[in-house]
Amino acid sequence: MFILSMNPEVDLTYILQSLGLTILFVGLIGFERQRRNKIAGLTTHLLVAIGAAGLTIAQQMMVQDSIAFINEMMQTNPEVLEHADIPIQRQRVVAQIVSGIGFLGTGAILKTNGYISGLTTASTLWISAIIGIIFGYGMYDLGIAMSLMTLFVLTIIKNVIRHNVDEYS
Repeated sequence: MFILSMNPEVDLTYILQSLGLTILFVGLIGFERQRRNKIAGLTTHLLVAIGAAGLTIAQQMMVQDSIAFINEMMQTNPEVLEHADIPIQRQRVVAQIVSGIGFLGTGAILKTNGYISGLTTASTLWISAIIGIIFGYGMYDLGIAMSLMTLFVLTIIKNVIRHNVDEYS
């Protein structure tokens, strides 16, 4: 059974579900890139996504610790909380992951003789990190849906567009 709360209990089951789904679904995206002999393949996509999921899970654990601390302080020393600055901000780690992956993605983009290649691969690295973040937060339905939509775009949509362009050339 999947955990669907924004503050799920982070235990071994949660961690294995999050990382397992990340490996399964981002692995499919990475496999598609590798099958097409792109600069970033299965291993790169998996490492990006597992890193993003791992950082998100660690952040979830820190949020849990902060909530437990606040609850304990409310019981024992509520006046201390008036002067405490306890950050419970999920967006900070996510923002750093997204900007870091943007930097990594630029390495997949090549420009030679006015021709640009690697944009799709850079995009798949970026979305792989996002999918890892989503699975790390325990939003399994959204992560699965995004993975399947990404594969749909990479395989079906891209082939339909390529076929139509070739047909009218």
